Amino acid sequence: MSAGLDAAQAFLQEAVYRSRARQAAGAALALPPAPAGGEALRRCGLGEKAAIELDLGPRGAELFETLWPSGLAPAALARVRAELADWIARQDALDRKRNHFLRAFRGAHGADRAQYGPDEARAFEDGLSAVNGEVAAGLASAAAALLAAASGDQ
Repeated sequence: MSAGLDAAQAFLQEAVYRSRARQAAGAALALPPAPAGGEALRRCGLGEKAAIELDLGPRGAELFETLWPSGLAPAALARVRAELADWIARQDALDRKRNHFLRAFRGAHGADRAQYGPDEARAFEDGLSAVNGEVAAGLASAAAALLAAASGDQ
């Protein structure tokens, strides 16, 4: 992989980390209290309420400078911001998919992987590998789209 694609992937992941940190900071205030005598609402991932943080932290600013040392024109910057927001939402959906797989598999086979037989262990690894492969492919695709958006080659 080229250095540009590596930096673009790191830049996308930095946006995800920053958005998750923002979400985590407000999570305690965002959840409604449990009804009297009831359970608190269960939430799965961020979904449409995902915090999309496009302000750059120190690492994001460093990666931006690596990717675009001369900066970006306003139109290119708007396209890059749109690609970042899209990736954050897609990454969240993929994380939910991974969590759903893990929850369903553990519900059916138990949480102790040491107790899995060879077939269950293989099914677990194959399922997890498939989701992780989707994440890797999505990240590579998003990095290419990010670079194209910055150059106007969409």
